[in-house]
Amino acid sequence: MRILFDTNVIIAAFITRGVCGDLLDHCIRHHVLITSEFILNEFKENLTHKFRYTDEEVQEAIELIRLRMEMVKPKMLKEPICRDPDDDMILGTALAGDVKCIITGDKDLLVLRSYETFDIISPREFESYESESLI
Repeated sequence: MRILFDTNVIIAAFITRGVCGDLLDHCIRHHVLITSEFILNEFKENLTHKFRYTDEEVQEAIELIRLRMEMVKPKMLKEPICRDPDDDMILGTALAGDVKCIITGDKDLLVLRSYETFDIISPREFESYESESLI
C-alpha cells in the first residue's frame, strides 16, 4: 500500500517513542511511503526552530527519510480545499504519490476523512484500516 505520513506524524515518530514511531517502523517494512520536498522542509523547520535540534541531527533524519521514502512533487489542486494552504500541499503530495491514505494528526485534514482517491486517517486508526484494506 502507498502511504503518506503528514509532517506532524513524522516529527512525532522521530522525537518520541510510541504509536507514531511504531507505525513508521511498521510501514517502512510493509508499505511504500511517499513524501515531498515540501514535507521535508516543514520537518526541518519544526525540528530546528520548535524542537531545537541541531542542523547535523536534522540532516541525519532527512537523509534517513530520503532512503526510506519515495519523493514526489506535489500536484497543484484545482481550488483551495483547506483553510491552511500547507494542508493543500499535503493533499497535493498525496495525489502525486497515488497513495491509498494519508496518516495525520491534523484535525483540519482529519475532518475531510477522504479526498479524491485516498482516505485520511489518524495514526491510531491505521491498524484497523490496514486490516480492512487487506480483505
